[in-house]
Amino acid sequence: MADEEEQTYTLTMEDGTTSKTSWGYSGKGNAVYSNGEIFDGDFVNGVRTGKGKYSYANGDKYEGEFQDNKKHGIGKLTYNGKGEYYGFFENGKKHGEGMFTYPNKDIYSGWWRHGKKHGKGTYVFSDTGMRLVGNWSEGKMTDGKWLFPNGVSYEGTFEHNKPKGQGTWAFQNGNTQKGEYIQHVLPADEDAEVEEGEGAPKINLRCEWVSQSKLHDSASQINNLHS
Repeated sequence: MADEEEQTYTLTMEDGTTSKTSWGYSGKGNAVYSNGEIFDGDFVNGVRTGKGKYSYANGDKYEGEFQDNKKHGIGKLTYNGKGEYYGFFENGKKHGEGMFTYPNKDIYSGWWRHGKKHGKGTYVFSDTGMRLVGNWSEGKMTDGKWLFPNGVSYEGTFEHNKPKGQGTWAFQNGNTQKGEYIQHVLPADEDAEVEEGEGAPKINLRCEWVSQSKLHDSASQINNLHS
């Protein structure tokens, strides 16, 4: 978002008059910044407060509530080619309950803290219908369940959104199998996709299941899933 201390702008007020400053103005207005960004919405004492729309120079668009020039309250942020978030914001970042829809139609619905997935949440894989349900911290799932459409499930601890450590498989016939997943980091992919909100490329992992009776098929399924 434009920094008003660095960006010049032209404000068009409700009565059609224009100004190079919003200082002291309360009411609806349209501000066009020197970097091409546009805000159209409510001002209170010269700052964006209330409802409004903001178009960013990079193609992102936000529509929702503002407070003291920042996204704050309920709103929808549409990222240019990177998905869409609808939910709560605080001090300009995703914070509280919200839903993020990714370009591949995957959906995360749950809690956020300071821009990252944090708290209870569910991630649904669009192409398979599988779900990650559990607790998240700093954008990653730490513990919970991996639910398969056929009724099979895995419950345990996670790292990098894949199983690691002790866990239990549960099958439709009522049988369970306890064991441990060991993660092996594979060579980095120079073209690895950067994860939304994390600022770092995804880590390529192979998960090895260790148990008295190894579940090779289950381990193979996990290794073939999107992280």
